[in-house]
Amino acid sequence: MAKRPQLTGRAAILAVVVCAIAMSLAYPVREYIAQRRHITQLQQQQTRELEAIKALDDRRRQLQDPGYIKRQARERLFYCDPGHKCYVVMGEKPAEGRGTAGEKKAARPPWYQTLWESVEAADTGKGQKAAKPAG
Repeated sequence: MAKRPQLTGRAAILAVVVCAIAMSLAYPVREYIAQRRHITQLQQQQTRELEAIKALDDRRRQLQDPGYIKRQARERLFYCDPGHKCYVVMGEKPAEGRGTAGEKKAARPPWYQTLWESVEAADTGKGQKAAKPAG
C-alpha cells in the first residue's frame, strides 16, 4: 500500500481559498466594528447634548420668571422695591465674588494714568540720552 502525502493538491487549494476569504473579510469586519464604535460615541454625544439643551431650557424658563429676576436683583445687586426700606448689614459674610477688606488687591490706577506715565517715562528717557555727552 502506497503512503499518501500529507498535503494533497485539493487541501492546498482549499487552504488558499480559506485564506483568501479570510483576507477579503478582514477589512469589512474591521470597518463594521469601527462604525459601530463611532455610532456608540455619537449616541453618547447626543445624550450629553440633549442634557445640555435641557439644562439651558430650564435656565431660560428660570430667567423668564419675573419673581426669579426680582429675587436675583435683590440678592446680588441689592435692589429695593419702590416704597420699601432696604438695609444692608455690613457685618455679614460678603456676597459671592466680593472679597473682604483683608483680601483687597492693590488698586490699579486707571488705564489713562498708566498710559500717561509711560509717555512721561519715554520722554524723560529720551531727554537723558540727548543730554549725555558722546564719549
